[in-house]
Amino acid sequence: MKALETISLSYTYPDGTKALENINFAAEKGEKIALLGPNGAGKSTLLHHFNGLLTPTSGKIYVLGREVTKANIDYVRQKVGLVFQNPDDQLFAPTVIQDIAFGPRNMGLPPKEIEERVTWALEVMELKGVESKHPQKLSQGQKKRVAIAGVLAMKPEIIALDEPTANLDPKAVNKILELLLKLNQELGITLIIATHDVDFVPLCADKIYVLSNGKTVLEGPLKEVFSNTETLRSVDLRLPRIAHLFEILKVKDKLPIGNTLPLTIGEARKEVLGLLHVKPEN
Repeated sequence: MKALETISLSYTYPDGTKALENINFAAEKGEKIALLGPNGAGKSTLLHHFNGLLTPTSGKIYVLGREVTKANIDYVRQKVGLVFQNPDDQLFAPTVIQDIAFGPRNMGLPPKEIEERVTWALEVMELKGVESKHPQKLSQGQKKRVAIAGVLAMKPEIIALDEPTANLDPKAVNKILELLLKLNQELGITLIIATHDVDFVPLCADKIYVLSNGKTVLEGPLKEVFSNTETLRSVDLRLPRIAHLFEILKVKDKLPIGNTLPLTIGEARKEVLGLLHVKPEN
């Protein structure tokens, strides 16, 4: 059973703007998937369909094998947590604890279970010490983590995040990445991450869907997608910086680099050591 699937999904906004056209998307349980595309590609619109915020103009959506309909929207929103790009759109309670408790309380859970879920979400997202603070007094990185904690407290099986690294400094980006990988690897949560940050994608995803003008132009594993350099550049995207460097070394400097370009520092290190005929220590 797939965690989430769309079949021939299309969406046109009320003003006539066609935002999505014939999107076929599938996420297996436990996968980490990136929706990659420039601004205006349709990434956010697609995310908003995943938990029923938007209803397709045509096509269908399935969450854990059940079609998304008005009749089961509560089930869908409990299974699929959505984290907005701007945490200020998601945080509105006077304290962090109250914000995180909002979802479980709306689920009608008993007070003791709400308290347990809030405590657990605070611990997972490493938010100890800010429980009683007003969310608007926190740093941008902390706000993002509170927004994720609020979704996490509902115990979803899938979390969809819209530009989770937007407006964050490098340290906050690293912390968000660390915690997202923790959610996936330790808790088994399926992650769907919409982003235009090509350098972030190799760190957070195993599979990519590239969107442009509301259509899927590429899909597949990281190496496969990033090998299609011409297609990526035709939709105003680029290779990750590390891959671009090795592309230059291969094409302009004629170094004997394979067809598969390294995408991360670890992969680049192995490639360099291989070129130098040095055996990596670990």
